[in-house]
Amino acid sequence: MDYDCAGTSRGFFGPTCVGEYPSHGYLARPGARKIEPLGQNAEFKMGRDIVFAMARGRMTIGLYNSYDRSRFAEAHRRAIARAAPIALAFDGNLATFGFPFEEGLITPQEVAGWVSSTTSIGEAGLYLRELAQRGRFQTFGFPKRGFPPQLGEPIVTTNRPDPKKATTATALAGLLQRGTSILLVFGLGRRGLDDRDVYPLGRYHFDLTGRGLSLETATAIGAAPALIAAHLVE
Repeated sequence: MDYDCAGTSRGFFGPTCVGEYPSHGYLARPGARKIEPLGQNAEFKMGRDIVFAMARGRMTIGLYNSYDRSRFAEAHRRAIARAAPIALAFDGNLATFGFPFEEGLITPQEVAGWVSSTTSIGEAGLYLRELAQRGRFQTFGFPKRGFPPQLGEPIVTTNRPDPKKATTATALAGLLQRGTSILLVFGLGRRGLDDRDVYPLGRYHFDLTGRGLSLETATAIGAAPALIAAHLVE
């Protein structure tokens, strides 16, 4: 293994050196049979121990329009404005699916400006505009055969998960930790994602309460990312 610890390490693992005091990454010691997570207080000797970083996956909050397909309602506006600061807080993205935005709006920046013009939520839309400027707010039509793959593994949020697809916050945090991005899909209708077309599109189903309890949409949008983030290993 050849180290240049101002920059990169080259060798079998093909990793990037994470620096003198890395906040996360992995460590392989001579003679060890497995690698171990590397925290802020880990002790290692550069040049002897093999230190490498793994890019963490990103979480996207996906808002699926199961409310009104023909008219942009206040419920749509509030959901977007409320989800934006959550996405920023947990270093995530925000995406909408099937929202009936005003005609003529083409770019996410234009949509963000339009939505922000009539809301006081999220610092009057400031967080949404910031997401758009960073390229982390996107709009899509209704998914037909699947959600956009660039957003990551689709996770259907529901209090009625298919037992064969049910997952936990710990498992989802593990996916992120191993570099897999995830798309948390939330429905805006009164019944959430009560849509037979959507349920099959998620490889995993996530009941964030673990008890089958039904939560108000805004509560779920805030709680789910926080719960997953709490299980990430720093």
